[in-house]
Parts: sequence; structure tokens; C-alpha cells
Amino acid sequence: MIKAIVCDDHPIFREGLKKIVGQSRDIAVAEEVSDGPALIEKVQGRRYDVIILDISLPGANGLDILKDLRKAGKNTPVLILSMHPEDQYAVRALRAGASGYVAKASVPEELIAAIRKVAAGRKYVSPSLAEQLASELDGSSDKPPHERLSDREFQIMRMIASGRKVKEIAADLCLSPATIGTYRARILSKLNLQSNAELIHYTIENKLA
Repeated sequence: MIKAIVCDDHPIFREGLKKIVGQSRDIAVAEEVSDGPALIEKVQGRRYDVIILDISLPGANGLDILKDLRKAGKNTPVLILSMHPEDQYAVRALRAGASGYVAKASVPEELIAAIRKVAAGRKYVSPSLAEQLASELDGSSDKPPHERLSDREFQIMRMIASGRKVKEIAADLCLSPATIGTYRARILSKLNLQSNAELIHYTIENKLA
């Protein structure tokens, strides 16, 4: 039996996920938590075959939590389950140490297949993501400017583009407004943009919003 722990801040979604997983005979949700610190605490004391981790969590980005797990020496396979399309976060998640990435809009059968694959120690990528990765490896893909952003810069870029204020972003990420301002300046410089209005236009044009 594959024992999974789910980390997602929406109780209704967790219930739905348990029902989907419950349709299989070889997978069980052994534990569920709503944030990163609770997840790290749980995996310190128990063994799980796979961690199902949402990428958007209160106070922390799922990629940061994934990195914290790896720093803590936890090598449990992590399957990222996200509302964001693959082209926004999947490659970043894999680079951060995830074993797979599944969009929440995927069909239940894909989720079940992904859980089984990563629990077996393999990587799960969809056909479209596999094609994207292959293009990057053979150098045939011209990377857009936002691919040069760090994971934190990418996260803050999307938050700014959604209309969030600097103080709101700072409070959500437990950073100072000055630090967010520094990130904003760095993001605009890397994207060769001058204002938030241009940043919003860029994210919409590149389907990042």
C-alpha cells in the first residue's frame, strides 16, 4: 500500500483528493496537513511513500517547502499538485527536486498514475512537459526573459501582477517591504521593464497571470 501525505490549505480540496485516491486499492492518504511547517513536522516522525504538495500555500511557496525538505535530508518523493499550468511552474518544481508535477485541472486517472510512478522512485511528466524538457536539452528552445528569474522572483512577479500591494506581499511572505521593493527592482531589471503596468502586460502576454 502506498502511503501518501497531502499538504494543501483547502479542506474541501483535501476531501476531494482523498475520495479520488480512495478509488484505488493500492494508495491511501495516511495524513493531511494545511501548511509547510506542519508537513515538515509530520515527515520527521513518520515514513511516507509520497508527499503530495500544493505549490501555493499560506506564508510559503511550495517550492521553498520542497527545498526545506531536501535540506532536512528527507528524500521522500514529492508530487507537486497545482492550480497553475505546467508552463508556469513545472520545470522549476523539477529543478527544485520534485519527482513530478500535476495540474489540478487534470483528470483523476492522471493523478493516480503520477502517484504510483513517483512512489516507485521514477519521475512523472506529462507528454507536453516531456516535449518542453526535450527542447531545452537540445537547445532548440529560446527561453523567455522570465525564465531567468529565481523561484522567489517569479513568485513575487506573479503577486505584483495580480495587483497585490508591497505591504501585502511582504506580510504574506514574512519579508520586509524594503526586501519586496528590492525584489521588484531586480525583476523589472531582468525583464527590461519600467513599471508595474508593463509587468502586468508582460505576465498577461506570456500567460503567467
